[in-house]
Formats: sequence, structure tokens, C-alpha cells
Amino acid sequence: MRQPRSVREAEVQDKGVLVRADLNVPLEDGRVADDTRIHASLPTLRYLLEHDAARVAVCSHLGRPKGPDPAFSMRPVEERLRELLTDERLEVLENTRFEPGETKNDPELARRLADRRDLFVQDAFGSVHRAHASTVGVARLLPTYAGLLLERELEELGKLLGDVERPFVLVSGGAKVEDKLGVLQNLGGRANTVLVGGKMAEQLRDENPLGFPVGLPRDVVAAAAFEPDAEAKVVPFEALPDGWLGLDIGPETREAFAAAISRARTIFWNGPMGVFEWPRFAEGTKAVAEAVARSVAYSVVGGADSARALRELGLEDEVSWLSTGGGAALELLEGKELPGVAVIPPA
Repeated sequence: MRQPRSVREAEVQDKGVLVRADLNVPLEDGRVADDTRIHASLPTLRYLLEHDAARVAVCSHLGRPKGPDPAFSMRPVEERLRELLTDERLEVLENTRFEPGETKNDPELARRLADRRDLFVQDAFGSVHRAHASTVGVARLLPTYAGLLLERELEELGKLLGDVERPFVLVSGGAKVEDKLGVLQNLGGRANTVLVGGKMAEQLRDENPLGFPVGLPRDVVAAAAFEPDAEAKVVPFEALPDGWLGLDIGPETREAFAAAISRARTIFWNGPMGVFEWPRFAEGTKAVAEAVARSVAYSVVGGADSARALRELGLEDEVSWLSTGGGAALELLEGKELPGVAVIPPA
């Protein structure tokens, strides 16, 4: 895999630096509800400040506003970042998506972001699959380098695309096969075992477009309606009653999936096994999370839902790498070129 040049190669002393970080965090009552992504951005920001950058401006999107909207202001993010990193040289710019030209990679917005900056550091792995003004446009105007988080993401995820220790087990879940089809075809074809749960499993039961066998649930927790308190029962995967929904993998499947994961030496997990937000249908995702955490394998977990499940169980430090990128990780593992990485000169 092509590696972009690192911020470690940059001369940052006395320079004005623009950093594209991924500070797209959840807010609740005007405060940051989960600061994981803010913490992930700290190593690069600290590196620049410790190496005597004159000014460090950080930009990021937050949510999907349709224009300037106080509900999506970066102010709560800035407040939390300043609690973690107090330095007067640090500046947090307003939400890039308040600008209509951001998602259109508008040259004028890119020029404004680059104005009075000496170099650009791309550290928002979760956004590098998008050709936006703050990810690609500005990188064409300033000397550009990969930040420490971006560098690590490419290194850790890249291991899955090389020679891996076997058995290699891929675990995938979620609602739609088409969202994961590329990664299943590219990475799943290299895996020894592919396990699929969630709504995706029902789609693959009816028709498997992958060209190789996949491990599907043996049983599911079926519900009479898509409601957290709906009538529920465990049924065989092939015998889901008409009108009922499979909202989690069943106990037999949890045991089988956990056993396969325990034998692995390389693991990639992306996607929940059911509607894990509702406690009655969270046991399958919990079983997979615990099995991955217990494993001695090199384990990579990607996707917001899988990451959330690990954090809620307090297991985020028990895996080899917990990626900060959902779509970006999938596109990288599909073998696609990421625009925000491609624009950085090679190492």
C-alpha cells in the first residue's frame, strides 16, 4: 500500500499549520457526549505544538447541517479540546459544512482555508474518502503531510491487505449487504472464514452474490414487531415466522461464532449482529465483541456501531486496533483509492 509522507518529515517550527481533524462527535445538551475522536486527534496536535509551530488551526465537519446552524456549532468541541490541550497557539475553526462549497470541493473555500497557512496536515481518516474542500482542495494549495492518526490507520488497516497470520476470520453485520459488498468481496475472498449476522444474513440466505461460502446464523432472536419490547422468541434461522423479524443472532449462533473467532489469528469485525441499541437484542453483538476482545489474534474493528459496542462494554483497549473511520475503512479495504490520501505526496 502506498504510504503518504508523514508530518514527521515536515519542518513545522515557526509555521502556521492547518490540520484537518475528525471532530465529528455526538453532542448532548450542548456538550460533547463522546470525546473519543477528540482524544484521537491529540497526538498530532501535541506533536505540532511541541515542535514549535507558530499557529495550529484545526478544522472539521460536525453532523450534516444544511448551512450555518447553532445546533452544529464547533463551540462545544472547542471547549472540550481546550480542556484537554491548553495552548494559546491552538485555534478551532467553525464547522466546515456551514460552507456550501465544502462538499463540492469549492476552490474558493479551499483558498480561504489555506490563507495565511504554511502547510496542511491531513489527520481525519474518517473523512479522507470524501473529495471535499477541507480534505482535497486545500491539499492542492499547501505542502501536505499525513498526521499521526492517519498514518497509524493506514498502517494497521493495511496489515489486513498483506500476508496475514491464519486463520483469518472476517465478521460482518448490519442492515444491507450492498453497503459491505465491496469489502466482503475483496477481503472476504482472502479470509478463511466469513461470519455474517444482522439483517445482511437474511439477504445472503436468499441469494449469495459473493462466490464463496459464508457462515450464517443457525438461530435468531425473532420479534413480532420492530419494537424494543416486542414479543420475542428464539427460532431456527431457516424458520423465521411470517411477519416476524430477526433482531439478533440466537444463543447457538453466538456460541458457534465465538468458537470460530477464538481460533483466529487475524480478525476484522465490522457491523453489529442485531439491533444492539435495544438490550433485549444486544446479546449477539456482545458475544462477538467479547470473543474478539478475548482473542490472541491481531484484531481490527471498524465502523461506528462495532466501536460503540466495544466502548459500552469497556473493551476498546482489548483489540489490536479500533479504527476511527467507518466508510473510509471499508473503502480502503475494498481496494479503493481514498481521495484525501491520494492527494498527499508519497513518503
